[in-house]
Amino acid sequence: MRIDQAHLSWVEISRDSFFHNVQEFKKRLGPTQLMAVVKANAYGHGLLEIARLAGEAGIGWLGVNSIEEGMTLREAGIGQRVVILGYVPLTKAKEVVRYDLRTIIYNPDNLKALAEAARQLKKKAFIHLKVETGTNRQGIPIKKLGNIYKLIKARPEVVLEGISSHFANIEDTTDDFYPRFQLQNFIEAINWFKNQGVEIPIKHIACTAASILFPETYFDLARVGLGLYGLWPSKETLVSCRRRGQEPLKLKPVLSWRARVAQIKPVPRGAYIGYGCTYRTTRPTKLAIVPVGYYDGYDRSLSNTAYVLIRGKRAPVRGRVCMNFIMVDISDIPGVKLEDRVTLIGTDGQDRITADQLAALAGTISYEIISRINPLIPRMVI
Repeated sequence: MRIDQAHLSWVEISRDSFFHNVQEFKKRLGPTQLMAVVKANAYGHGLLEIARLAGEAGIGWLGVNSIEEGMTLREAGIGQRVVILGYVPLTKAKEVVRYDLRTIIYNPDNLKALAEAARQLKKKAFIHLKVETGTNRQGIPIKKLGNIYKLIKARPEVVLEGISSHFANIEDTTDDFYPRFQLQNFIEAINWFKNQGVEIPIKHIACTAASILFPETYFDLARVGLGLYGLWPSKETLVSCRRRGQEPLKLKPVLSWRARVAQIKPVPRGAYIGYGCTYRTTRPTKLAIVPVGYYDGYDRSLSNTAYVLIRGKRAPVRGRVCMNFIMVDISDIPGVKLEDRVTLIGTDGQDRITADQLAALAGTISYEIISRINPLIPRMVI
């Protein structure tokens, strides 16, 4: 069965585009290992679909946000090393060890809970310390590294596999002062361990933007999310890349979002469309009703501003985005039929709609546009 006959709405994942992007980053990173960040349902692309493609592409590390995401990967037979980048409740420490997951540590209590779980299960608990370098989100201050290292040394069932941090202002600016400030703090933390005679195997701070711009951030592992999905973190990242004389990566968007026409409806001149009567027709109008709304991740702020593609032509959104529907104007698109394909993100004919374009209309970033696509919508690898 063709996918556009089987579903009201679906997301297409391009295998070729994903593999292309992986190779672009591998060429950039050289010997540095690559982590595919698959948190938030792989930025809306499908957790299991992308994890499997990452395995096919030879990526040995996956980054998730929660214990639930890590468990989902393991229960689906995904065997790569998985690092939980978010917070794990104390009561879930045993699941971390049982499912052979790595976790970020910055609280002594979480470390103690993992050690106890590892003792009970007679297994090792692999941890990555998160160092506070200037983002002031997760992380342990450098001056407190001695305290937490004492706890680690006293617990042989705990393996200090990695040390990490995260940049705060590397995408939103062309000024590299703050990234370099944070990088220096990270190096200070690494050197603290070296002075203790400890060489931590996996050091990682690079995100997508750092992987593109700063080779000195690569260390042993780079955590790449948005870039693997074919999107640039920001215009500033692209500008910075060109200013440095670096060759911009040739990234290809991986995701397309499609739906179907659920009804075709003629309405007269002067008719109001949708909730709140926010749009009134100025001519006899033909509408297509599309079964996608803000529940599905099509942002309500796109009301009366965005457009979709039908038969390669632009159909403007008329009226407010509803919970489960949008109405689009097909007056100037001849031949539209019931269940014709609608493109919300992606290419149709000679035109395309990008996540960046929708983000600009919605006053947000592409990360939010794609990661909020409802996980219940089928993902199809094509």
